[in-house]
Amino acid sequence: MPKRVLLATKDLLFRSKLGAAVAAAGGKVVKDAADCDLAVVDVQIPGAVDRIRGFVTSGTPVLAYGSHVLVDLLRAAREAGATAVPNSEIEPRLRAWVGA
Repeated sequence: MPKRVLLATKDLLFRSKLGAAVAAAGGKVVKDAADCDLAVVDVQIPGAVDRIRGFVTSGTPVLAYGSHVLVDLLRAAREAGATAVPNSEIEPRLRAWVGA
């Protein structure tokens, strides 16, 4: 069964790029948070840290991402339990997780 990934991002072009990475690695993008194996969260969406905490509390791993200059948001995401990386690292990390 393919791994199911929820993409919580505000940038539609970046969402499309991440969706293509998920598909290329053999995964499936889902829209239902209760139906995902991994949540990918843009640290700039409203309520990102609270969403991350919710996923982590429910046992869903979180891969958070954002611009490398958003140090405080990336740190807050890590403190909430996510693996947080700059934009430049999100695609390879996502492909590796889905393909594993």
